[in-house]
Amino acid sequence: MTTSSRARSHTATATFQVSSWTENPVYTRDDRTVEISGVQYPAHGFTRADVGYTYSGDLSGRGTLAYLIAYIEGAAAPTTGFEVFEGSIDGHEGTLVFRHDGTHDAVGVHERLTIVEGLGTGGLERMRGHADIEIAGHDDGGYPITVEYTIE
Repeated sequence: MTTSSRARSHTATATFQVSSWTENPVYTRDDRTVEISGVQYPAHGFTRADVGYTYSGDLSGRGTLAYLIAYIEGAAAPTTGFEVFEGSIDGHEGTLVFRHDGTHDAVGVHERLTIVEGLGTGGLERMRGHADIEIAGHDDGGYPITVEYTIE
């Protein structure tokens, strides 16, 4: 699908907070674990996390993420998932789906969120774009997100 020549690039900024997190092992290579922020995770394996987010700012609403997280002791490990966002972005209301692709390590999380074309509804149906997220450590005040997008 091509973007109309009338589409302009926009930037939306917000803060997101984790409202829920349930994570369970899917595969572990062995019984070894590592501790991250006081929680035990497989040293080598992957988990599935069901995560809820709340957004405030230019993005206002909630997200539900189905997340697969690999753990590789001592190395950056891949993360991937799909998040349904329900709410508004710069006053455009509806739903859309972000595809999460990134890595995590002992320092933090580095991800690109890409809007999946063809899954949006309402005022977000024709939105295209992405956000890059860099998270280091826990922050009770939430985490910044900036979405670069076009909309027809």
